[in-house]
Amino acid sequence: MFYSGKKKRHTVKNNIIVGEDDYQIKGLSKTHEGKKHDKKICDEEQISLPKGTHCYQDSGFQGFEMEGVDISQPKKKPRGGELTPEEKKENRLISSIRVVVEHVISGVKRCRIVKDVFRNLTDNYDDMVMELACALHNFRTAQRRQAY
Repeated sequence: MFYSGKKKRHTVKNNIIVGEDDYQIKGLSKTHEGKKHDKKICDEEQISLPKGTHCYQDSGFQGFEMEGVDISQPKKKPRGGELTPEEKKENRLISSIRVVVEHVISGVKRCRIVKDVFRNLTDNYDDMVMELACALHNFRTAQRRQAY
């Protein structure tokens, strides 16, 4: 657990792998303290995807690579320069796909226990709460797909 006992915001973080076609959560990392970097979490947990997969990641994973996986990441504007129109177009395409992930994250955070300050000190309870929130999200999206 990462709660120091001091009266400050207690933040935790998880990395989520989302399927862009069905809005389902395909993978979830363990819970880590909020100040830990996204890439470091992936490195420690040795997150991997099947070969031939296309991965769209945000700039929090700068430098993260997986063998056999095609990775797309928005290009940053160079210091004192501008992006070319082709680079801007590619960034817009990546962002339009990444918005799916942001919608999934907001779907998980409908369970307020996930986004509010979490002070329960029971071992692995934060992981269990996040798993339940993700399972509820997957259930909701599956039910919506069956309704159409």
